[in-house]
This record gives sequence, structure tokens and C-alpha cells, in this order.
Amino acid sequence: MKKQQTSAIFLAVLAAALYAISTPFSKLLLSHVPPTMMASLLYLGAGIGMALLSLFKIRKGTLRKEMNLTKKELPYIIGMILLDILAPIFLMIGLFSTTPETVSLLNNFEIVATSVIALVLFKEVIPSRLWLAIVLITLASILLSVEDFGMLTFSKGSLLVLLASICWGFENNITRALSVKDPMQVVILKGFGSGFGSLIIAWYLGEVTRNTVYILFALLLGFVAYGLSIYLYVYAQRYLGAAKTSAYYAIAPFIGAILSLLIFRQMPASTFLLALSIMIIGTYIAST
Repeated sequence: MKKQQTSAIFLAVLAAALYAISTPFSKLLLSHVPPTMMASLLYLGAGIGMALLSLFKIRKGTLRKEMNLTKKELPYIIGMILLDILAPIFLMIGLFSTTPETVSLLNNFEIVATSVIALVLFKEVIPSRLWLAIVLITLASILLSVEDFGMLTFSKGSLLVLLASICWGFENNITRALSVKDPMQVVILKGFGSGFGSLIIAWYLGEVTRNTVYILFALLLGFVAYGLSIYLYVYAQRYLGAAKTSAYYAIAPFIGAILSLLIFRQMPASTFLLALSIMIIGTYIAST
């Protein structure tokens, strides 16, 4: 059992590293792809990529036998898809008007959302150390979200990112009920369901692009940062539970923030550095 948990921790960390690249590269692509369509392409890339990977494994005879999804899981599947339509749309709109390093760090609020929802819905035990981490991460998120401390006004982009984190907090707990099922099926359903759902909204809003090159880049990013990452996350959640997997996954925002600062060559403000310090302490406490 201990060996399985160690492997699960490694998968959670790897999933975090893959997801971390999504924020800075999504920010670059948002100059050419509208936010709602960008959200759609990320999940479609995950669905298409994992479907092709599944077919490749079937042909090679290396596809691992897993428990298939059944009608009993239909409510969880529907909930997962709906939340995964909303969350990336909120995230992309927020990212469009906010710096990528700020968005990366705010993604850590998902720990707070996932843990509190796990407590309320599934009666998962939240240790005192994790409660301290929740307080610190929430404080750091407030610092990152305040646009004007004198007027106490909040950045709309940051609030949308926090809203996306709350959606993913609910989605993480819903996915927990599916964690014993075939992760490949879960990711493919998530990718196509959420991707096409977001695409319909994008067409309705007129937020579309026909630039093939950027569409392909967005699909590839979705496969790596969402498809493979979610696939590994679901496996890890099977042995660690929703709250603990989310805690290990929390290194993703820091990797994303560092990449963002390097790619966009921006000097962070003092408020960002203070929030970063608090967020690091909170994340360390959560993950240990």
C-alpha cells in the first residue's frame, strides 16, 4: 500500500508539472484565439489526444484492463462535464486580462475549494495543518486579487480565476467518485464533452478563429497540459483522495509562475512577492 501511495504522489507531481505549462502558453495563444474558443480547444485537444492514445494501446495490445463507466456514474459524468465547461472559460477570460504569473498562483486556491468541498460533501478529514494552509493560501489569493488597496477594489480577472478554481474544486470531488473507473474513459469523456460544450458557446458568442496553425497549437497544448495531466491526476486520486492529491498538485502554480516570469520577462510587484511567499508556506504545509 505504501508503494502505491508513493507512486501516486509521483503521478500527482508529474500531473502538476504538465498542467503548469498551460497558463503561460495559453496567454501567448490568447493573442490569436478568443478566450471561449481557447477553453474549448484545450479540452478537445485532451479528448482527441487521449482517444488516439487509447487506439494506439489497443493496437499494440498494451491497454490496461480497467473498470468501465456505467449508467450509475452518469450524474457524476454530467456534473464533471458542466463544471469543466464553466471553469476553463472563466480561467481564459481571467487570463486574458490578468498577468499569467498571477493567474498561475491563484490556481492554488483550488486546494482551498477542493478541501472544503471534500469536508462538506464527503466528510473527508481535514487536519489542522491543512486548515492553516487553507488560511494562508486564501490570504495570498486576496493579496493577488486586490487591484487597489486604498479603494479595496478587486481585479475582475483575478475573481474569474478564483471562480474557475471553485468550479474545479467541485469537479475534483465529483471526479473522485470516478477514480476507480478507467481514467482513459474519464479523460476522453471530459475532453469531448466539455470541449464541444465550450465550442457551442464560442460559436454562439462569435468568439471563433479559423487560423489552423493556432488551433493546432491549442489542441496540442490541451493534450499535454490537460489530457495527460488529468489522466495522471485521476490515477493519483485513486490512492490519495481528493484533498491530498490536490495538495501535491499545488506545485503546478509555482512552476507556471516561474515560466510566466521567464517567458514574458516581467518584474513582479512587491505585493506579488509577498503573496508568493505566503503561498509557498501554505502549499508546503498542505503538502506535508
